[in-house]
Amino acid sequence: MSSYSFFQRASKAYHDHPTLSKLLIVFTVSGGGLVAFSDGRPFKSVYSNQVEGDQRNKKKVVVLGTGWAGTSFLKNLNDSSFDVHVVSPRNYFAFTPLLPSVTCGTVEARSIVEPIRTITRKKGYDVHFKEAKCYKIDPENKKVYCKSSQDTDLGGQEEFALDYDYLVIGMGARVNTFNTPGVVEHAHFLKEVEDAQRIRQTVIDNFERASLPGLSEEERKRILHFVVVGGGPTGVEFAAELHDFVHEDLGKLYPRIKDDVKITLMEAGDHILNMFDKRITAFAEDKFQRDGIHVRTGSMVVKVSDKEIYTKERATGNVVDIPYGMVVWSTGIGTRPEVVDFMKQIGQGNRRVLATDEWLRVEGCDGVYALGDCATINQRRVMEDIGVIFSKADKNKSGTLNLKDFQEVIDDILERYPQVKLYLKKNKMRNFKALLKNSQENAQNQPIEIENFKSALSAVDSQMKNLPATAQVAAQQGAYLADCFNRMEECENHPEGPLRFRGSGRHRFHPFRYQHLGQFAPLGGEQTAFQLPGDWVSIGHSSQWLWYSVYASKLVSWRTRMLVVSDWGRRFIFGRDSSRI
Repeated sequence: MSSYSFFQRASKAYHDHPTLSKLLIVFTVSGGGLVAFSDGRPFKSVYSNQVEGDQRNKKKVVVLGTGWAGTSFLKNLNDSSFDVHVVSPRNYFAFTPLLPSVTCGTVEARSIVEPIRTITRKKGYDVHFKEAKCYKIDPENKKVYCKSSQDTDLGGQEEFALDYDYLVIGMGARVNTFNTPGVVEHAHFLKEVEDAQRIRQTVIDNFERASLPGLSEEERKRILHFVVVGGGPTGVEFAAELHDFVHEDLGKLYPRIKDDVKITLMEAGDHILNMFDKRITAFAEDKFQRDGIHVRTGSMVVKVSDKEIYTKERATGNVVDIPYGMVVWSTGIGTRPEVVDFMKQIGQGNRRVLATDEWLRVEGCDGVYALGDCATINQRRVMEDIGVIFSKADKNKSGTLNLKDFQEVIDDILERYPQVKLYLKKNKMRNFKALLKNSQENAQNQPIEIENFKSALSAVDSQMKNLPATAQVAAQQGAYLADCFNRMEECENHPEGPLRFRGSGRHRFHPFRYQHLGQFAPLGGEQTAFQLPGDWVSIGHSSQWLWYSVYASKLVSWRTRMLVVSDWGRRFIFGRDSSRI
């Protein structure tokens, strides 16, 4: 009876104080040593009502999207003074650079995704996540309207609205079909995890269908013809992955039909990988030719049917129809309809993507930021501000300047207008002084007038370039914006940015500046091309191992790192899985 009473009391104590009980168990098992224990749950105190009250007084930050930009922002946001809400139709972050590997089973889909709640749980404050799709942004009333992304009616409220003080738009982009007929109905895309899984299923289905008896040789070859449209990094990497999958794995399992397989890579331009160094482009085209991957440059797709793809050949102007078994469309990105609607509301309807300033603030909106693929930075032109820059330097209002007058504003000019620094580098000028001297006949002593100043800077704006729509850019923008939020109060009192040429004082923050760290182009056969800023290029097996190292280190958690590395090891030992599940 006494023993029963003891267990009853112990059970009640465990349920009343689970964390304390677990700590006691760990302490006992460890032999009485000093241990650290985390229950992994938010601490609820007797002051929880007060905390909830404080939550209402916090500035509300709504983040739309859990891609590279949104997740990077959430990971780096450390200021608990914000009430953070996340809205996304995906409850996970996907490491999209490995999507081509998922299409062929080199890496499993679940190995490259991390639940967004797992990421936000590690923060020192609550982050409220809602699995829903934002279908409208109302900047006038500072609200976003959302609806559940669940397919079935769960009996709850499927549509809801969230008000915000700050809105971070990181919704990404959709695939750009260029309104080509039949693409949406018949082609595969490679933008989401679900896309990669569908491609993998279709590849296996086509091999199984081609193995059935009674097929003509012509029909079998059609089924086994895989067409990739788009010669950018994603299209090239997928074509290389598919080639390796076919020749290293499927060829052994389907020996009678392996010779009927054909892979075609179509590109409307003159070369594939045209954003890379010419040496990489030439190597990739030669390697694909050796591997038997057919590269068709100067071929623009004009129509896709259920069994044929129609291309217009630039060399002849003729339209050619090509039978296929599967088409993967990878030709760039377009703006999402929700973002297009928002752009029309704020007077940006004539633009291709959402425009922001150098601090990622949406032009024409208060408290709205946009980053990643859905936005582009509208860099200010020097010639638009040439008069106010001159006036800022001309403190004594004499109408002329000398080099000494520019000393106080040179650093601010270089920071505010990065195209100036690019122009100096391109023309091999040591500094801004050299640019001014170059425009003067008398280098040292002749005063600089406004016309001379305009002449010196007239060609600078030609160096302006839009940032590429890559994961690297989005991740850096998310980290930058989070840092601004973390130091918002501090920089409000002590601004750190460049001078306001069209106003007084300084900007609160330094403007966003992208740091290009290099780019990879996996080419199959354990060979990868790697290009660093400048003129440094590496191609071959050593770059492949560098690719493995960099991608493993960039994965969002140790769990995904372990899973991806184990997938690579499994593929080396056992090959890729070809099961139809």
